[in-house]
Amino acid sequence: MIEIAWSNFTPWSALLGGILVGIAAASFLLLNGRIAGISGILGGLLAPAKGDIAWRLAFLLGLIGAPAVWVLATELPPIEIEAGYPALIIAGLLVGIGWGIAGFCPGPGLVALGAGEIKAAVFVAAMVAGMGIFEVIERSRAKA
Repeated sequence: MIEIAWSNFTPWSALLGGILVGIAAASFLLLNGRIAGISGILGGLLAPAKGDIAWRLAFLLGLIGAPAVWVLATELPPIEIEAGYPALIIAGLLVGIGWGIAGFCPGPGLVALGAGEIKAAVFVAAMVAGMGIFEVIERSRAKA
């Protein structure tokens, strides 16, 4: 049985945040013809094409500056990570390897799925299957 921490259940902020991210991703795709993937935008600064630096820096500065603007309205939520460093390192490596193989990280994979890319459908299906496998393993560990 899944336990829900109702004190952490914030559907209205999740809804508003999801709408804002969705509008931003769709706008980026419609106006620039690009998927708003942070790793791709940052990676493009390593060997930028001519005229390709300003928009990348503007995007990243907006991303970094958003928490500073948020603090003007309210306090930032506390950051709580219960996993240890080995688990975080392994998770990061798996995401990086998966991204390198598939060409998507989770967020842009979902955006590409929404844009109708077949490759993204396969990626998202495999990602959801992996999440399901993880959940089964975690539940069996919790029972033991």
